[in-house]
Amino acid sequence: GYSYNSTLAHILVEYASAVYTSDLTSLLKWTCPRCEGHTKGFQMIEIIVDVEKCLQAFVGVAPDPRSIIIAFRGTQEHSASNWIEDLFWKQLDVTYPGMPDAMVHHGFYSAYYNTTLRHEILKSVQWAWKTYGRLPINVVGHSMGGALASFCALDLSVKWGSHKVQLITFGQPRVGNPAFAEYFNEQVPRTIRVTHENDIVPHLPPYFYYLGEWTYHHFAREVWLRETIVGNVVTRNETVCDCSGEDPTCSRSVYGRSVADHLEYYGVNLHADSRGTCQFVIGASNSAYGDILQFDGTIILSRYPQKRYPVESI
Repeated sequence: GYSYNSTLAHILVEYASAVYTSDLTSLLKWTCPRCEGHTKGFQMIEIIVDVEKCLQAFVGVAPDPRSIIIAFRGTQEHSASNWIEDLFWKQLDVTYPGMPDAMVHHGFYSAYYNTTLRHEILKSVQWAWKTYGRLPINVVGHSMGGALASFCALDLSVKWGSHKVQLITFGQPRVGNPAFAEYFNEQVPRTIRVTHENDIVPHLPPYFYYLGEWTYHHFAREVWLRETIVGNVVTRNETVCDCSGEDPTCSRSVYGRSVADHLEYYGVNLHADSRGTCQFVIGASNSAYGDILQFDGTIILSRYPQKRYPVESI
């Protein structure tokens, strides 16, 4: 019963784009080329970068909608093809804690739960609540970042209540089996999963209905972006799909084979601004904010002194 808000989606996709910025100084100060438009006035709290695993996320406070924003970056553009190929062979090999029938893939699960990301995000949310009050939380992500955003939203909803958490992802892959999708729908009801035309990634890992609980299955609710052309008239449609998660009349009605459709949503580019290996740039001066920490292959740029805010009851 959760309603799709197109205006909100057009705002939040810009955060999903900004998190791809590799110049961490401009991202920290919110002066990057992608830090304009609907996101003006955003206040960064923390950027977390796992250099070894090429993961990046940030936490901050937005003026409109007034909320905490948590954004996860997806796969670098140069490695997207290899990552997509790997998705064909992802196996359901981890039971989600507390749900014996709910299976997920360990790679997606571990990238959120077993890295620095989770610990730092929870600390930043607590700091934001102490500083700005109990603001609602919007979690966003594109591609693999959408998978990480999903686990984050589920984690926050179980920990602090679903009324505080809203999730919107763009071009995310499937992350678990039907039992996990059902559990997710119950725990994170305020969820929108946006797909675009023939984007290949939402079709992966593959869905095989005849395998029952041993196949991957999307959670709801999908919104499918597509264009129809009649003569010289181009109509951009935003179709709200059914609550099954696998609506056969939405993105499943086409053969998803396009990488180009994966890299653009609502006319916004969703890929890294640099090619090659996993690269990040930090300027010489970051005096506007607090700590810059580097340890175990992780870079953390934080607005608050790290040691003062241990995570409470993770």
